[in-house]
Amino acid sequence: MRTQYCGDLRESHVGQAVTLAGWVHRRRDHGGVIFVDLRDRSGIVQVVFDPEAAEAFHAAEGVRSEYVLSVQGLVRPRPEGTANPEMATGQVEVLGQALTVLNRAETPPFQLDEEDVNEETRLRYRYVDLRRPEMQRRLRLRAAITRTLRRFLDEQDFIEVETPMLTRATPEGARDYLVPSRTHPGEFFALPQSPQLFKQLLMMGGTDRYYQVVRCFRDEDLRADRQPEFTQLDIETSFMDEAEITGLMERMVRELFTQVLEAPLPSPIPRMTYREAMARYGSDRPDLRNPLELTELTDLMRDVDFKVFAQAAADPRGRVAALRAPGGAALPRSQIDEYGRFVGVYGAKGLAYIKVNEKARGREGLQSPIVKFLSDAVLEAVLTRTGAEDGDVLFFGADRASVVNEALGALRLRVGEDLGLVEHGWRPLWVVDFPMFERDEKEGRWYATHHPFTAPKADGPEEVGADPGNLLSRAYDLVLNGTEVGGGSIRIHREEMQKAVFQVLGIGEEEAKEKFGFLLTALRYGTPPHGGIAFGLDRLVMLMIGAPSIREVIAFPKTQTAACPLTSAPAPVEALQLRELGIRVLTPPPA
Repeated sequence: MRTQYCGDLRESHVGQAVTLAGWVHRRRDHGGVIFVDLRDRSGIVQVVFDPEAAEAFHAAEGVRSEYVLSVQGLVRPRPEGTANPEMATGQVEVLGQALTVLNRAETPPFQLDEEDVNEETRLRYRYVDLRRPEMQRRLRLRAAITRTLRRFLDEQDFIEVETPMLTRATPEGARDYLVPSRTHPGEFFALPQSPQLFKQLLMMGGTDRYYQVVRCFRDEDLRADRQPEFTQLDIETSFMDEAEITGLMERMVRELFTQVLEAPLPSPIPRMTYREAMARYGSDRPDLRNPLELTELTDLMRDVDFKVFAQAAADPRGRVAALRAPGGAALPRSQIDEYGRFVGVYGAKGLAYIKVNEKARGREGLQSPIVKFLSDAVLEAVLTRTGAEDGDVLFFGADRASVVNEALGALRLRVGEDLGLVEHGWRPLWVVDFPMFERDEKEGRWYATHHPFTAPKADGPEEVGADPGNLLSRAYDLVLNGTEVGGGSIRIHREEMQKAVFQVLGIGEEEAKEKFGFLLTALRYGTPPHGGIAFGLDRLVMLMIGAPSIREVIAFPKTQTAACPLTSAPAPVEALQLRELGIRVLTPPPA
């Protein structure tokens, strides 16, 4: 139906007869000459209809926005002075000789070049939204990213293997989406949160190098970089340790950025321990483009008269830290108060500060309600350790370490943006040596920091339960500009080690047999050492494209309430279907 894509026409096509097909992006009637901007996935070209081609001109008079057309015409240079350097096709136009309306269109719910369209409206009419050049560019770039990743892994002798969508529920940190079984009344499949167990079973089956671009499902609270269904690039390999796996993945990511964005990444990608990341940035996914860091002050505050600091410093699980904002002394009190409200969202009870007006004057050169509670020696030590200079402001966090890290870590990002300190470019980082377990103080039990199949840094199973709080895991995360884009680990490949980890997690022998019996059995039949990693493909594409959320890089996403405005899903089903499944819907209790 066409000889060329609209956006491909250039000066080299001048004089050629072409047949185009696409949508009317815009129609303009300029005193007897009609201009139609015709759009397809490749771009837009201007088509001119004049009265000499009477039939085509008459047809052009009736077209409107988003009509679908077939146009035959001749490519010619635009008249002198009318070229449009902002368009790829801006040096040429098509003189329309024949026009066929393939389909009419009602007035669209929004203009495709309109910027501030309500997201709910965009998703309800997603088939219109996807026509926008920006959305077409995103889909094409996503396809290029996936193609490049696949090609690299194919060249490294990985093979793509599909794993089941209908499986059994396993604890992986979020609620499962359940699927009732008609043939097994009262029993349920679960949609996979990841192919974790199956890719380990593939290693046990001798596959050696596996990958899969796979859909995963998690019933969890949503945000900008989360969806109930999302896509992972899942990778697993045998007989490779952490250094070999992360080294290979570095090569893959560097090749991806070089080929798709022509953007080089550092080689090697720097590494940082989890402990150092939390101490310096308050986050295990630090954005290294932001130069601000936290400074540890706990040891200085144990004997001060300011109870908020002293109590936090005396608590074994507490922390006192400072965030130095260069030039921040110029911030008005209203802005500092707003920062106080901001950190309150993260559990902080307040935000103490010191403005450094004249460092050389000591106490007299400092401005803060808390200065009177700190001795000259402590103040001098704080200024020295933080590297504060005239014109800076110091923000303080004092509470449980988890609260301080989350609050000051978030404030670090906010202040860095407000003061214009964040650099441009790409700053990847490997974060390693994560804690193997985290303790829930309310429940008094341990949880796996990653998942219960991650191998601990231990020589034998007896070390696992000896000191769980200080045990490290063989896990590694790839962070890019403050976003975790990939996470993986070396897996447990011996039954006795897996049982030891289950024991710390409070998973007894019967529960382990019920939930993971097939895995424990498989571990007895010659399991090789193995490990892998999963990349959040949606997040990676979001970052590379510069989109504000992963919904902008998924063709048909859900809203933040996990609903689809386009199809009105989820939706009730007929009573007959429920009866076949043995399900009765109960009225939910009032909120």
